[in-house]
Amino acid sequence: MFEGLKYKLLGAVSDVEREQADAKLVLPRTKHRDSNVSLPAPPVHRIDTSFNVFKTIVRIKTHKLCATDLQYVLLFFVGVFCFFVVEIPTLIWKILLVLAIATGLLIPITSQVVLPFLPVASWLILFYSCRFIPQEWRPPIWVSVLPSLETIFYGENLSDILSADLNSTLDVLAWLPYGIMHYGAPFVVAIALFIFGSPGTLPVFARSFGYMNLTGVIIQLSFPTSPPWYENMNGLTPANYNMHGSPGGLARIDELFGLNLYTSTFNASPLVFGAFPSLHSGFSVLEACFMSHVFPRLKPLFWFYVFWIWWATMYLTHHYFIDLVGGAVLATTTYLIARWNYLPNLQQGKGTRWQYEYIELDDYDSVPRPQLNRSMTPLGLSSMNGGRRSGNGLGISDPLVESKEREIDDDEYY
Repeated sequence: MFEGLKYKLLGAVSDVEREQADAKLVLPRTKHRDSNVSLPAPPVHRIDTSFNVFKTIVRIKTHKLCATDLQYVLLFFVGVFCFFVVEIPTLIWKILLVLAIATGLLIPITSQVVLPFLPVASWLILFYSCRFIPQEWRPPIWVSVLPSLETIFYGENLSDILSADLNSTLDVLAWLPYGIMHYGAPFVVAIALFIFGSPGTLPVFARSFGYMNLTGVIIQLSFPTSPPWYENMNGLTPANYNMHGSPGGLARIDELFGLNLYTSTFNASPLVFGAFPSLHSGFSVLEACFMSHVFPRLKPLFWFYVFWIWWATMYLTHHYFIDLVGGAVLATTTYLIARWNYLPNLQQGKGTRWQYEYIELDDYDSVPRPQLNRSMTPLGLSSMNGGRRSGNGLGISDPLVESKEREIDDDEYY
C-alpha cells in the first residue's frame, strides 16, 4: 500500500518511471565539495530491534567476501589462541562464553553491539591471557633499550626529571587522569559519540579502539620492555617473567587514602613488561581525535587531557616519553585509517544523531570507480546497476565501497 502511494505521489506509472523514481529517492547529495558524497536512506539513526536470527543468517549468506573480512580471521585466531592458553576459567565456562558471543552475533538487536565490540573483547581477553602464556614461548625482556632511546632522543630521562620533586598535591593531580579518568573516559566518549556524532560514528570508534589496543598488546608481547619504576627499583639488571608488577607512584595514593587498590592490582598484572607502546597515551590520543571530530571547538580541552595524561604517566614512573610517543603514533595511525575510510562527517545544524537524514563520507580515493551497485551502500539501499544517471546527471557513488570495493552490512553503521 505504501509503495503504491509513494509512486502515486511521484507520478510514476510505468515500471521505467518507477525505477527512475527510486533512483531520485536514493540519489547521493553533494555538499560544499565534490569529494563529499551523501548517502540518503532515512532514518539512518535507526536501531534494529529485531530478534529474528534468520535475518542475520540471510545477511551472512548474501554477504560477498572481501579483503576487510580478514579482520575476522585475525580475531578468530586470537580467540582460538586464548581459548587454549587460558587455564581459568575452566573449559565449560569458556565454551559458554563462546556460545554467548555467537548468540549475540546471531540476534540482530544484539549483533549491532557485539560485532563492533569484537575487537575490544579480543583485546581484553588477550590481555587477560598473558598471565597464562608459558615463559618458553616469550622473548627476552629488554631492560636498557627504552632508557637508552630516551637519552639518545631527548638527552635526559624525562620520567626521572618529572618525578624528582614529589608531594601529595602532585600525586593527586597525577592520580586523577591516570588512575580514575583513564578507565571511565572510553565510556564517556562512547556515549557522547552515540548521541552527538553522526550515525555510524560509535561503531567506527569501537572498532578503532579495539584494534589499536589489540595491536598494542601484541607489540608488548613481542617486544617486552621494562617501565621506569623497574629501573628505579632494580637498575638495569636483567628481568624475568617471575617478577611481579609495581604500582610505581600510585603506591603513594594507596598510602594517602589507606587503600591497597593499586598495589594489589599492579602486583597481579598479567602483562608486567609492557611499557612500549603506552596504551594510556593511545587511549587519550584516540579519544581526543574522535572527540575533536565531533566537537571541534573543544579540541584544546581534549588535547589538554592528552598532555595531562602524558605528564601523569611519567610522574608516576609508569612510562618513558618514548612509550608515549609510540602510543600516540599507534593511535593517530588508527584514527587516520578510520577517518579516511569509514568515519561519517558531521553536518552543519545537526545537533544529535536523530536529526540526520543521510550520512556523508569523504571520498579520498584518487581513482574513481563508477561501476557500483546501489545495494553496496552502508545504509542497505536496494539493488541498482552502477553507471546509471538520474535527472541531474549525478551517478550513484559510495566512497566507502569505492575505496574498499566491498559490501557494507547495516551493523557496521548502527
